[in-house]
Amino acid sequence: MAALDAQKYTPAEETEIQAWIAKADSLKTSASDSVLDTLNTDLATRTTALGTKPSKADVALYETLAPLVKAWTPEQRTGQQGRPNIVRHIDFVQNSPIFGLGVADADKVPVDVDQVLYVKPPVDAKAEKERLKKEKAAAAAAAADGAGQTLVDRTKEAATAVAEKAVEVKDKVAGAVAGEGGNGKQKPKKEKKERAPKQPAAPAAPAVVSPCLIDLRVGHILKAIKHPEADSLFVSTIAMGDQPGTDDTAECEGQVCRTVCSGLNGLVPLAEMQGRKVVVVCNLKPVKMRGIKSSAMVLAASPRIAPGEADDHKGPVELVTPPADAAAGERVYFEGWQGEPEKVLNPKKKVWETFQPGFTTTDAREVAFDAGVVEALEGKAGLGKLVTASGGVCKVSTLTGAQVR
Repeated sequence: MAALDAQKYTPAEETEIQAWIAKADSLKTSASDSVLDTLNTDLATRTTALGTKPSKADVALYETLAPLVKAWTPEQRTGQQGRPNIVRHIDFVQNSPIFGLGVADADKVPVDVDQVLYVKPPVDAKAEKERLKKEKAAAAAAAADGAGQTLVDRTKEAATAVAEKAVEVKDKVAGAVAGEGGNGKQKPKKEKKERAPKQPAAPAAPAVVSPCLIDLRVGHILKAIKHPEADSLFVSTIAMGDQPGTDDTAECEGQVCRTVCSGLNGLVPLAEMQGRKVVVVCNLKPVKMRGIKSSAMVLAASPRIAPGEADDHKGPVELVTPPADAAAGERVYFEGWQGEPEKVLNPKKKVWETFQPGFTTTDAREVAFDAGVVEALEGKAGLGKLVTASGGVCKVSTLTGAQVR
């Protein structure tokens, strides 16, 4: 446990560690469903008891909970009412060398990362906000309903008086105008001003024709599982730099993430999808894939299909990989084609379909854009490498001259 002993903690963290150890001790005598549900919720946004820093509190929780989790059914672990965050924490502690537990494989809690019975759909922040707003308005209307009729009755007499006064004033004004006419005093007619000729409307700005319209960013896959209803799909939770409250996002491990479905099951090992950096297309219109909304797309390369050959999607497939030090959400663009992307691509304009045929890989396995193969860019040629805003080049493992999509 030398690595754990080397950790330094603030007084506040030391207090929190002791509180977690006390909670672990109390679980030995009273591990009720409500207590375990609360603990599962607490661990939903934490890698460790302190958040991200390992401590003795994690060891204490493991020693108390491991025997319980070992006896849980798959439904208790990852079902709709299960406690997957406790299972994840147990698996993390027993396998991470930083805790120095040295648990023998035979004594570990067996955890199958592919066995996920239920995936909680992300909360639509915008829809939830609208729902709360409507509920508040309905409550206010209901509260005012009883007093509304009384208020109308109380002001009826005053409203009638105001209306009568308005008629009286109108009559006086009409009489005064008629009197002026009888005295022969007529107001001079105003001369009509000549209207300036209308200026022709400025011509509309020409539409931008560029792959920069596609919002490409670095994505960090926090976790990936098999889609419960589709054998060919993975369901990934990916941080890609969105702000809190962005549509179709939810918080996971303290980060704002999107749910992304990818047809990579059977083409890319699930283990390779865990905790890695990828390049994602962020402004495609979200679509539901077998009941789960997918709000982005992971870029991958595969051999280019020869003319007339059927696209059987058999692979091989390699994920596009940004530089290791690239941050989640960092902008990615093709050299020579930098610009502001669309907020959401309009499916009718087929921007993705127009430029994707130009996405390829070079002999050096670098992802690039070949302008010469895109009909909308007639007269333009040359390759632009796919780079991050900080200057790193995005690559694939082995495929050259591939299609990237």
